[in-house]
Amino acid sequence: MTTSRDDRRRTFDSVPPGTEPTSWWGRAWTAALEELSRDSGRLERGLAYAASGKVDAITITPGLLVAYVRGSRPRPYRTELALAPFGDEEWRDLLDSLAADPACLAALVEREIPRSLADRILPGPGDLLPRCSCPDGGRPPCKHVTALCYRTARLLDQDPFVLLLLRGRGERELLEELTRRNAAHAARERPDTAPDFPGVPARTALARVLAPLPAPSGPPAAPGTPPAYPADPAGPDPLALDQLATDAAARALALLDTGEDPYAALTLWQDAVRLASAHPTSGLTATARRLYRDLAHATGRTTTDLARAAAAWRQGGPAGLAALDDPWDPPAGPFDRARPALLAAGQGPFRPHRNRLTSATRQLRLGRDGLWYAYESRPSADDWWPTGRPSADPLHALGHPDRA
Repeated sequence: MTTSRDDRRRTFDSVPPGTEPTSWWGRAWTAALEELSRDSGRLERGLAYAASGKVDAITITPGLLVAYVRGSRPRPYRTELALAPFGDEEWRDLLDSLAADPACLAALVEREIPRSLADRILPGPGDLLPRCSCPDGGRPPCKHVTALCYRTARLLDQDPFVLLLLRGRGERELLEELTRRNAAHAARERPDTAPDFPGVPARTALARVLAPLPAPSGPPAAPGTPPAYPADPAGPDPLALDQLATDAAARALALLDTGEDPYAALTLWQDAVRLASAHPTSGLTATARRLYRDLAHATGRTTTDLARAAAAWRQGGPAGLAALDDPWDPPAGPFDRARPALLAAGQGPFRPHRNRLTSATRQLRLGRDGLWYAYESRPSADDWWPTGRPSADPLHALGHPDRA
């Protein structure tokens, strides 16, 4: 499978084996086309085509599935299934519903379509529009479209984000938007007080002269009950501790290999952001929200601040976080080159302010590393979030197709 840089074009060179879908949403997908067809002979021939490997690579973009299906003629037929993508208002309603429902959100992150969303995102019999270049003059769908439908159902079994891409949003941008909205919900759930955990800085602990360790005890006669963290509501969450322990183990291994801690120079805020950005879905699942709240409390920030900073860290590491938090006054040269280039590419005028160029809902920030970092905001809102990957070329950073 290949994915384009803008996250809204995916090509699957191979499809999971089998023809019959195994998930309930995969079956609902094929049922929509089967009800449209009502021709058992065509459906059986399409199923046989799918089983015999006649469907080539499947490309998916918002609103359209395309594949070439090999039939009786030497030249394969271009076969399409169209599904209307959602408008902005429909996406806002859907994302708000997901972010407000932890169980629904967790299911989607685990690559399952929640049944509560079935009527909203799955196609009905009249929603799928088939097209094929074959000479079949009968009522669509033809056997080639049916074969494509069955193979797509197997993709949906493995990855329901395929369906959401058809509806208009790529997986990465969808998860980033859900992270943003979920952080806002988590901030409203933040308790008035958070526990303070006693401890000392690691450097202080390591500097102490400790007594020799006692001799290890012998093995027990029989396995006992595994230790469990006390169910203390004021204590840290065990799953958050597991993430911190995993991170500590990785840093310990780096110390053994190189003699240096790769993160020793980070500030408290930088290290909290690094931990929060460990996975693209951090802060989305219910198990990670407690960690987000504790990290935000420990640094005196909100969970929304932390989610935004984690997105900046995933965008460009420490330099990406600096582009978010550190406005500065760069020399005129980069701006003098960037603004005419943006105008010439039809991107519209960008207003300069310090190290930022802003135009409506888009913004470019020049980092101290000489790279441009792209940001987006909702219309009429000063709520900027990192997007894309940094580049020395401002058009490339914006995702301009001519600079891909």
